[in-house]
Parts: sequence; C-alpha cells; structure tokens
Amino acid sequence: MLRIEHVSKSYDRNKKAVDDLSIHVKKGEIYGFIGPNGAGKTTTIKMITGILKMSSGNIFIDGINIASNPIEAKRRMTYVPDNPDIQKKLKGIEYVNFIADMYDISKADRQERTNEYAKLFGMQDALYNQIASYSHGMQQKIVLIGALVTDPQLIVLDEPMVGLDPKSSYNLKELMKKRVSEGKTVFFSTHVLEVAEKFCDRVAIISHGKLIAEGSLAQLRENLAEGDMSLEQIFLELTDEDNE
Repeated sequence: MLRIEHVSKSYDRNKKAVDDLSIHVKKGEIYGFIGPNGAGKTTTIKMITGILKMSSGNIFIDGINIASNPIEAKRRMTYVPDNPDIQKKLKGIEYVNFIADMYDISKADRQERTNEYAKLFGMQDALYNQIASYSHGMQQKIVLIGALVTDPQLIVLDEPMVGLDPKSSYNLKELMKKRVSEGKTVFFSTHVLEVAEKFCDRVAIISHGKLIAEGSLAQLRENLAEGDMSLEQIFLELTDEDNE
C-alpha cells in the first residue's frame, strides 16, 4: 500500500533530514513509525502526503507515484497531523463537508459516516459550533472525523492521540483495528511506545534520518537476542547505540 524507495530529503548541503529511507507498508496492517525528536519522522510524513518534495527517491501510494501523479495518490489516503491547523471560522460540519467535497463523497455517505464518527468521538452537539470555540482535543476530533469520512485506503496518523480523552483514544485504536481487518492500512507515528507496542503489527525505528530497525516486536527481540525486552527498551538500546 505504501512503498518508500531510497528517499532522501536535504534542507541544506551539509545535512540530510531523511537519508536513503526504504520501507514497505503492506495492505491490512498497522505500521508504527518511531524515532527520537529530530529523527526525520515528520519530514518523512510530509513527503508521503505530498506536502514536501523529496530530494531523491520515490514514494508510491497503492502503486501510484506521489510525485508524478499526486492527485490520484492523495485520493487513496488521508492525513491527521500532530497539531490541527484548520480554518477556525468554519463550523465543524462545514469543515467535514469541505473535506468530503474534495474527495467526492456522496451526501448520503458523508452524512452516515459523519454521524457515526461524531457519535464515536462525542462530537454530536459540537458539529454546528464554530471550530474557534473548540478545545484542542475537540479540534483533533474534528480533523479525525474529516479524515475518516473519506474512507481512505491509507490513513497517515502523526501523534493522533495528543489531546484526546482516554475514551476517544481507545475508540480510535479500536476503529483502526477494524479498518485493517477490512484490508485498509494505517501508518502511525507516536512517541508513546507502549501504544505502539500493543497497537502496531510492525514498527520502523529511525534515527538521524536513517532506518535502524524494522519488524514485529518478536523480530526486533530476535535481532537483539533478547526474548523479553519491551519496545521501549529496544528503542532506547538502539537509539543510544546510534548516538554513540
């Protein structure tokens, strides 16, 4: 579903934010993307979603090259950033309808999905209020509703639980499990390693823009010859070694 092939991104001549990164995310899996601050996670996500151009390499969404055919690639995915930055003069329902319009979602489908996700995240009474009146958590919820109403094949999540209450976080995780059971794909970046350990089928760990480990928790343990390490312990060991 998502293939990143030898992708690099340089902001200046002396440093690569992302350095020859290659990963393959399969259909029907939750794929965790973790690393220290400044490791290149957000830069990678912005290249996946077409916000940033890569310096070299290729990214394919469901076999479609994001650089040469960006519209078709973007129609197959949606993106929830770590910090919602939306037009706050809109009402919540206006924002959701705007996103649905861009993806050509029918009125019947958008109404059904909007009602479903608004109920799931406790936003029924707030949909017709201005986004300016929302708390940070409510803004995150309306962005999630707008993303989910498009029913994407690939959903890219960058720290999506930030600002969510425990019930909404739980509901989001259960929803993502349901989506992958239907053959959809989740690309999930988080600093909460306990969540990644329980939630993700496979994880990639990057540091200084480079991929330093990839696989299921069992595979990562096997590679380190440790049978009972948590993902947090594995992460700390690998990133500490990488920084030496």
